[in-house]
Amino acid sequence: MTKAADLPIKDKLLALYNLQKIDSQLTQIEILKGELPMEVQDLEDEISGLNKRIAKIQGTIDGINEELQLHNKNIKEANALIEKYKKQLENVKNNREFEALTKEIELQELEVKLSEKRIGQASEKVGKHQEMLNLVQAKLDEKLSDLEKKKEELEVIITKTEKDEEKLRKKSDKARTGIEERLLKAYDRVQNRYRNKMSVVSIERDACGGCYNKIPPQVQLDIKIMKKIITCEHCGRILVDAEALD
Repeated sequence: MTKAADLPIKDKLLALYNLQKIDSQLTQIEILKGELPMEVQDLEDEISGLNKRIAKIQGTIDGINEELQLHNKNIKEANALIEKYKKQLENVKNNREFEALTKEIELQELEVKLSEKRIGQASEKVGKHQEMLNLVQAKLDEKLSDLEKKKEELEVIITKTEKDEEKLRKKSDKARTGIEERLLKAYDRVQNRYRNKMSVVSIERDACGGCYNKIPPQVQLDIKIMKKIITCEHCGRILVDAEALD
């Protein structure tokens, strides 16, 4: 069996040209999908970021609520002490005991006021963070809805094209086996450079079918006789005579 590297130039060009025709059909499917795969990925990344933000805000709210519980506990304990000291006042025996208990009652009342002030401040913080959380949650819900729609659109296209795409990929893989590695590398390098994935193009109106720069008459003649592989000096695409190869 003849090795790919030993094939005549015409056969090499034909193999590349046929591979390009298969790959161009795959590109058309990608165009049909449009920007949907990227849009889906972008939405998923954004949703992930919003979920992290929600978790962070919720963590802050939980922390403030724990602080509120401590302040409420302090108030409860302080009020209990106030009641205790007031009862003890009924049984004081001298002024020193009376003053000591009165001072303790004042300190606990101060503790209650301080805790109530901190509760007010903390409650205000919770309100602001809750408002922020509601806004982020609303944005998340919107993005989740957008993602669901985009996924549905993409799923419809994938369902319609997946069988054809699978067949074309198998054909592309098979076609690649008949091309020497050196040419495949050049083909892939050029294909990855351009959005339309065109590595092999024909001459159209005396110009390169890829970049539309003029091709000199002598170069056009060399392309027709297929004695060597010729690339466009402007864009690097492989130039072929499509009429001769079809």
